[in-house]
Amino acid sequence: MVRALNAPARIVPAALAVVAGAVLLGACGGDESPEETGDAPVDAPAAGTFPKPQGTLDDLISEIGPTNEIVASQSGAVFEPGDKRFGFGLFDVGGTQITDADVAIYAAEGASGEAIGPFPARIENLQTEPEFVAETTAEDDAKVVYVADVPFDEPGEWRLAAVVNGPDGPVAAPMNSSVMIKEQTEIPDLDEPAPEMHTPTLAEVGGDVESIDTRQPPSSMHGDDLADVLGEKPVVLLFATPALCLSRVCGPVVDVAEQVKAEYGDEVAFIHQEIYVDNEPGPQNLRPQVKEYGLFTEPWLFVIDRSGDVATRIEGAFSVSELEDALDPLVS
Repeated sequence: MVRALNAPARIVPAALAVVAGAVLLGACGGDESPEETGDAPVDAPAAGTFPKPQGTLDDLISEIGPTNEIVASQSGAVFEPGDKRFGFGLFDVGGTQITDADVAIYAAEGASGEAIGPFPARIENLQTEPEFVAETTAEDDAKVVYVADVPFDEPGEWRLAAVVNGPDGPVAAPMNSSVMIKEQTEIPDLDEPAPEMHTPTLAEVGGDVESIDTRQPPSSMHGDDLADVLGEKPVVLLFATPALCLSRVCGPVVDVAEQVKAEYGDEVAFIHQEIYVDNEPGPQNLRPQVKEYGLFTEPWLFVIDRSGDVATRIEGAFSVSELEDALDPLVS
């Protein structure tokens, strides 16, 4: 769901299309569509509806029974000890999102670690009001992201599986890859000062907004320079490249920020930062702002408080309600 910045843009081998082309959100088709769920998240199912783990993760998967009909893919690649928010997507084998599953995450340290869980997942709706949907937000872009609170307490390799409650009982879908839990000192963490840096503005580029924004139409988040507003007011800093992103989430998250910006107005500075110099993708062509924040995947959201400290950070997909929840304490 989140794309590594050293991955070639727009080049997705057919065999990887389900995972890499959807590198970020969750889901697939069901009886209830995101339009019916509305903006509010769907609460996580009760933990008691899922089996208790005994033994390793492989033991759990064998006991429940693996499925080859569901693909589970995490929406992030950066996890540090103490992180809990784990976003992921569910897809059928054709790459269609599953948007309404009762699902929980199980985790284990390495191949022989004891499985822990279940950690039931809520469903966050990535859709926005029609007036905020860009042309670059494709029909097959992410509609939801599943979010579970998984306690990654120790560094090292963690393996995960999604267990979905179906009509015939639970089935297990191992994650498409393991995650490495380790300190990422280059990326600003919660309660740390956000690096002060210049971000390009519409005035600076003489109105040539397409030079600093690949969204169509371009976003309205280029009025403020981070260096001017940091420490003066709350800031939403969003690193994303809607037209060049391999995942199916870059378009939706910029749309989400646009909708929330319309709600908060001048109380908060909203800044959309593109990823590549001259919007030419390549690992050697990252904009200096991306390097300053130590990022090697995208998209990323940083919500910064009035003191200039990081209050919320999310790698990958997030919903209108999640961004509102992050901002409300900062503007009250």
